[in-house]
Amino acid sequence: MKLPKLLQAVLVVVAVYIAFKLVFSVGLQQPIPSSLLTMYMFFVVVATLLVTTATEESAKEMSGPIKALVEDPSKKTIRNIVFVLVPLLAGWMTYSNLRPSFEAPVELRTIHPAPPGSMKAFGKSYDLAKLENPFRKYQKEDPEKFKALVKEGGAVYYKNCHYCHGDKLDGQGQYAQGFNPLPLNFQDIGTIAQLQESFLFWRIATGGPGLPKEATPWLSAMPVWKDFLTEDEIWKVILFLYDYTGQAPRSWAAH
Repeated sequence: MKLPKLLQAVLVVVAVYIAFKLVFSVGLQQPIPSSLLTMYMFFVVVATLLVTTATEESAKEMSGPIKALVEDPSKKTIRNIVFVLVPLLAGWMTYSNLRPSFEAPVELRTIHPAPPGSMKAFGKSYDLAKLENPFRKYQKEDPEKFKALVKEGGAVYYKNCHYCHGDKLDGQGQYAQGFNPLPLNFQDIGTIAQLQESFLFWRIATGGPGLPKEATPWLSAMPVWKDFLTEDEIWKVILFLYDYTGQAPRSWAAH
């Protein structure tokens, strides 16, 4: 059975809206801004109307149901229902858009900013492209020593970091709700599992103030931990983060 032109147009618009709202948002792992979505849908509606009314025949087929609804006496009941529902729907949408909200606005966040080529800390310079965790080798060479290093890293983490990043490293620490955006969830496959250990060393050591200037403003409450922790303590914390979450750091060789 052939679908009426008007119904075809409505289904196309609805399908595209669902694709933008759900499929693309999930794929991008962040919502499409409402202003951008409105612009996209405007073009979709215009394009759909142009296609469905390209010929005089299709234009009549498109407008036929609307004309019948307005003029046909036998459709009086349906017409009255539509004329009541449409204003109510428009009013509800207007109210929903203008209603004040006490929720903090959604802020899109770049989780992994581009690191610099090098950094300075602890009185020396580091080449981040070649920097490796000096304790990682013990994972194979001396498993018992490696376990001890991970344990020491855990002690440093729970003394300094769990207040924000949480007991379970899930970004739900005691103070987490006081930050916008929330502290990173290390259990998320999209965070440390995607990074080299040198990246974590840079981010932990230099904190929020160490983020690149070209992409400001950044929202990060991360302290400059090089002022409070030693170099070895930072590397041990990194060992603990990967060990606890069951993730393995990315290596340059993997590229």
